[in-house]
Amino acid sequence: MADQNHSVSPVRDGMLTYCYLLLYIALSSGQIFFNKWVLSSKEINFPYPLGLTLLHMIFSSVLCFVLTKVLKILKVEEGMTLEIYTTSVIPIGAMFAMTLWLGNTAYLYISVAFAQMLKAVMPVAVFILGVAAGLEVMSMRMLLIMSVISFGVLVASYGEININWIGVVYQMGGVVGEALRLIFMEIFVRKKGLKLNPISMMYYNLDSLCSALCLLVPWIFLEKPKMDAQGTWNFQPLVLTLNSMCTFALNLSVFLVIQHTSALTIRVAGVVKDWVVVLLSAILFADTKLTLINIFGYAIAIGGVAAYNNFKLKKEATRAASSDNSSSSSPIPTASSSTKASS
Repeated sequence: MADQNHSVSPVRDGMLTYCYLLLYIALSSGQIFFNKWVLSSKEINFPYPLGLTLLHMIFSSVLCFVLTKVLKILKVEEGMTLEIYTTSVIPIGAMFAMTLWLGNTAYLYISVAFAQMLKAVMPVAVFILGVAAGLEVMSMRMLLIMSVISFGVLVASYGEININWIGVVYQMGGVVGEALRLIFMEIFVRKKGLKLNPISMMYYNLDSLCSALCLLVPWIFLEKPKMDAQGTWNFQPLVLTLNSMCTFALNLSVFLVIQHTSALTIRVAGVVKDWVVVLLSAILFADTKLTLINIFGYAIAIGGVAAYNNFKLKKEATRAASSDNSSSSSPIPTASSSTKASS
């Protein structure tokens, strides 16, 4: 009987993991379509991406506070200091806000499918910034992978029928913002010496008060005058509340997947999600016209992304193995070594 329960447990865990992955893909794809629907002048007609992003940040901050401080459903690890918060969490929050703001703004100018194709260049931006920050090392293999991704995105862009360069600039700005956020997160984990579980990382990522403050000032100057002039304060509260809840649920699903699998799995699932979004957007939105050149170029770019993920997987596995070997071979820490670690 014990053997039977033992055999059932891995199957149940595997099914639970696949459910989390499907939930992430569904929520991520649905949120992209939901944002496009809200921002579109032909649908909800709330063409204020900065205001929409600000609403998401405020909603996440309030909900995170309730879950962690009031209801205490989520437990947050201690160890966060003012110095770490100001030098790491605030920059991460600022880049997170910028990414969502610029990415949502791009939907006003380009199709959802083309926006997803441009996002494929993300590993290139992350790698270049990682090399500049000393986190990555330039090599011929990585240079080849980056070239393949860039070539694929260029081909996909060449095949775009209704290309709008304003939308391209906004989307690439969002890509740079996301790349900077990932770089800051790696510095946060690797160099600050603070080890947080996924729930704690979710708290500091979703407790988006600093992100909201970063968005508040530009919103006051850029969008609030337009909303006042056009009298669009009478927006649909139910729709925007549901949209904000979906955003929070999406970020929560990301951390659930990472907690039960790995960061690489979320990258692979992200590739699947991107293809789902590209294909479904051609069905759902009239402004999306896919061409064979689009699909061919995007397939090349995704091939490069897959090679990048595989390279990162091997690198992380090698790093983990060397860390385990060093920890198993090292004796009990001396006073000097423990002092160095704590500093």
